[in-house]
Amino acid sequence: MKRIYLIIILILVGVSALWSQHANVVWNTPSRNSSESMPCGGGDIGMNVWVEEGDVLFYLSRSGTFDENNCLLKQGRFRIRLSPNPFKETKEFRQELMLNDGFVEISAEGTRIQIWADVFHPVVHVEIVNARPLQAEIFYENWRYRDRPIRKGEGQQCSYKWAPPQGAVTSADTIRPLPNSQFFTLNSPLITFYHRNPEETVFDVAVSQQGMDTVKSRLMNPLKNLTFGGCLSGENLEYAGISDAVYAGTDYRAWKFRSSKVSRKQHFFVVLHTDQTETEEQWIQDLQVGLRRIMPHGKVSMKVLSQDKKQTRQWWNVFWQRSFIVAEGEAGEITRNYTLFRYMLGCNAYGNVPTKFNGGLFTFDPLHIDPKQAFTPDYRKWGGGTMTAQNQRLVYWPMLKSGDSDMMPAQFDFYNRMLKNAELRSRVYWRHGGACFCEQIENFGLPNPAEYGFKRPEGFDKGLEYNAWLEYEWDTALEFCQMILETNNYTDADITSYLPLIESSLTFFDEHYRMLASRRGRKELDGEGHLILFPGSACETYKMTNNASSTIAALRTVLETYGRKNEMLEVIPPIPLRYIEVKDSANSITMPVLKQTIAPAKSWERINNVETPQLYPVFPWRVYGIGKEKLEVARNTYFYDPEAVNFRSHIGWKQDNIWAACLGLTEESRQLNLAKLSNGPHRFPAFWGPGYDWTPDHNWGGSGMIGLQEMLLQTNGELILLFPAWPLEWNVHFKLHAPGKTTVEATLKEGKVTDLKVSPESRKKDVVIMIQETK
Repeated sequence: MKRIYLIIILILVGVSALWSQHANVVWNTPSRNSSESMPCGGGDIGMNVWVEEGDVLFYLSRSGTFDENNCLLKQGRFRIRLSPNPFKETKEFRQELMLNDGFVEISAEGTRIQIWADVFHPVVHVEIVNARPLQAEIFYENWRYRDRPIRKGEGQQCSYKWAPPQGAVTSADTIRPLPNSQFFTLNSPLITFYHRNPEETVFDVAVSQQGMDTVKSRLMNPLKNLTFGGCLSGENLEYAGISDAVYAGTDYRAWKFRSSKVSRKQHFFVVLHTDQTETEEQWIQDLQVGLRRIMPHGKVSMKVLSQDKKQTRQWWNVFWQRSFIVAEGEAGEITRNYTLFRYMLGCNAYGNVPTKFNGGLFTFDPLHIDPKQAFTPDYRKWGGGTMTAQNQRLVYWPMLKSGDSDMMPAQFDFYNRMLKNAELRSRVYWRHGGACFCEQIENFGLPNPAEYGFKRPEGFDKGLEYNAWLEYEWDTALEFCQMILETNNYTDADITSYLPLIESSLTFFDEHYRMLASRRGRKELDGEGHLILFPGSACETYKMTNNASSTIAALRTVLETYGRKNEMLEVIPPIPLRYIEVKDSANSITMPVLKQTIAPAKSWERINNVETPQLYPVFPWRVYGIGKEKLEVARNTYFYDPEAVNFRSHIGWKQDNIWAACLGLTEESRQLNLAKLSNGPHRFPAFWGPGYDWTPDHNWGGSGMIGLQEMLLQTNGELILLFPAWPLEWNVHFKLHAPGKTTVEATLKEGKVTDLKVSPESRKKDVVIMIQETK
């Protein structure tokens, strides 16, 4: 029986290899700089790996490493130099991202280096095998060896954005080669590096700025005494001194180690640790636990190393079995890039902080993106601990259909941790219940202080950001509530711990808008017994709205899915509609035709941005779509709404590719998704951006994933709609997930659907193949 089981596992692993290896990235020449790096990671670790002038380099990042200013700091840069150097002036060079097993391999002239992150432990391994004995030099490079003043424009990397206080700095790390006795007896030298936040951080500044001092002791504070970093270790290494240099315009200090003897094999590793501890000593003790696990007796345990590698590669094998999209011809490139971006998301599968929309764990030296922003490698535009909700949602929506719902708790827990802080905002400012989550939100649940405004008029509502784009925008949190409910629909996941979050998020809208109506007049509801959602906001675009369609669709959909607040559901107003005159461009004499469309809101005062919230009832809220009522109204909105047409684009967080697919518009889907998921501007094809944010743009990649998925599979009630917007001539083989713990695998070849596999088999009766029905 065990033998049969083993054979099945081997077959499945082989199948996963087929679907992931089509996307392996291979480079046959070294890179020029960090912008030509390759992502590598696992668990909650990300690395940018490249070879430059014979040296192998990688940046090391980890989820949740926020400093006192709430900048997401890297853990440093590592450099490997071999002598004689096989990577310098060679024609045999090869660097490959081995997707199926989740590692990067670099080889030339009989030397092979494998770099990988342990999925289950915060450890990075570098394994070097040479055909002939070589000497290895390993450098730990850090630009935070000193306090670094935050320069003009550099504040964008942290919560202060354009308003850092005078004299603000990124404080120095603690970096030191430690005598072996400070840990325990080892046969190799060590260097530890870590950043420890002080007790007072930008959290304290925001609390005071926003009038929350009276409840400060009750607020969750994720930054106080947060300490993060790690140690470099390995056998047969000796300390070789310190040097200073400059890379990509940033000065740094390097701590050098070299192998004590030439060897055919060399292994070193980096153990990482992140925690809020009362003392530095406690943090170091906890770091030692991870180090001892690998080197229990002063030497690397080959048993532990072998087991960790096996478990990590098995995890990636199973990851690729969950789902895939592989197409041929014109669509080959975009399905390859879909796979590459999914890999990047998988590198933060188990972080306690969500994957950041503005670069994730894979940012590189910013001068290669914008020469005017030649800051340190820590820099990314739009902050580190600041989460822009409209952007974050696009990173996590595609995980439902890709079968990666186990990666979603990082985003859900982010909101769950902030729940009490968001509820205290409602109590302090307005004395009512419910959680008020704003759009530009800090990881401690308060508005970004720069967006909140340091120069506010006296008497301005303290619950609002003093910001023309963000005021009254707080409905994006409902998308994460819906994602939670959908994980239950897809996987039957236990979401009990998140129900208070959903309940409180809905309660806020009910109590807040009743309160506002009562302040304006005698009645809480309008003449038809509905909430009056004024003032509101339709994304950042339509401002001071009355009954925004995006907010109404959000409340109605979440309430219907939640099924526990029927009295509130009864007072949600209908989605507003409007008629738009459409003229026949070919005939100036013909009278205009009136087309009914979804209105952005019942009314609004101004347009601020370039979003299209009148199509949010299509996605993410799925009120309109294929097989649903009033599909023509939604299609009219897509084709004839003047702002919808004017704002149309594939760049960044734009969702036109998704809406086209959800509306069954095959040709529009083809063009927009080809543009969205085509190769990015850098050597690694899925490093898109900066778009409206930063590179690599993860909300660009996420919206691309969603658009491609929607072309292949949609649902309407119990029905599973296949190929609702997929071009007939695009050959494809895919496996995706649907509600009801269902997977669908199918092949479309030369216009015919073959090899349809539905699990469980009972769901096959619900499948509707639409390849001939699309427009």
